[in-house]
Amino acid sequence: MPTLTRLARAAALAGYFGLLILLTAWFTLIEPSPRFPVVVPLVALVGPLLFPLMGLLNGRRYTHAWTSFLALFYFTAGVFVYAGGESKPWLPVLEIALSILLFLGCIFYVRLAGKV
Repeated sequence: MPTLTRLARAAALAGYFGLLILLTAWFTLIEPSPRFPVVVPLVALVGPLLFPLMGLLNGRRYTHAWTSFLALFYFTAGVFVYAGGESKPWLPVLEIALSILLFLGCIFYVRLAGKV
């Protein structure tokens, strides 16, 4: 596998696992919701991230392609939370950055892996 393809896949995996860890820590340790049980935001926000796990780990191009669309959801969610005046603004900024990393890593991996 060429170096750029490996770099794109590493970026996609870093963004993916970064989002997974950030969202899990955010809603369980950093700022658990006082209105909802912890399981509600975990199922709603972390749950969809579990669907592409095996395909991303196995390097499937098709999974990377549709995971890029999933990354757009997290980008949008981060923008809305940031615009809402969160008490810890670094959390949605980190979510936005990781979703961009996931999106770009997936897109470039699909493009570069298709040329091999």
